[in-house]
Amino acid sequence: MTPDEISAALQAAFHQCEVAAIPLTAQQQQILWQALGITDQNGQGTLANPLTQLSAAERQALLQFIRHQTQERLDWKTTLLNDWLQGRDSGVVQFIRDRYGIQWLEQVQSSHLAAYDNPEDDETLRLQVGDRIEITNGLWEWVQESGPCSREWFPCTVVSVWEGDASLEDTYRHTSCVVRFESGAEYEIQGIYEWNRPNWRWLRS
Repeated sequence: MTPDEISAALQAAFHQCEVAAIPLTAQQQQILWQALGITDQNGQGTLANPLTQLSAAERQALLQFIRHQTQERLDWKTTLLNDWLQGRDSGVVQFIRDRYGIQWLEQVQSSHLAAYDNPEDDETLRLQVGDRIEITNGLWEWVQESGPCSREWFPCTVVSVWEGDASLEDTYRHTSCVVRFESGAEYEIQGIYEWNRPNWRWLRS
């Protein structure tokens, strides 16, 4: 088994323990991660992409749900949690509540969704405040694939996102964002989807 497959199996086992009302403590989970050698530099379990636990049909249903929520300018996780708190049925994604639960939901990050994202479909995954991405130095300097100024990637956090002037035609409207580097410095990126899409990528967790 690959590390991702082992990690996914462990997560499924942890979920089954919760369903059986005998959840493992964080320390017990960490011991299992360490025993199998699947830990990060902090000794924590490295999480496989939670979406690997879904069937192809379930993943498709979830991605379509996220796409619809994004088009409505709604946070998909908040919608699901509100459904659960208020006892409402979540329609085609009710299976998430029934089979996987809130712990699974909390594990899903934008980088996990990006692994199944269609690059031609920008509406599936839109940046949100708090998302972790990497940006390339090609945003502020001339870079070449080989040469003295090569491409480098820098991790950062999205701290704001805004749409362009709504009065403009779609052709001229663009989305911008501000990211914060680990040093605390901030940088504004204009046309994050429109012309600067090659200069950023989701940070893999």
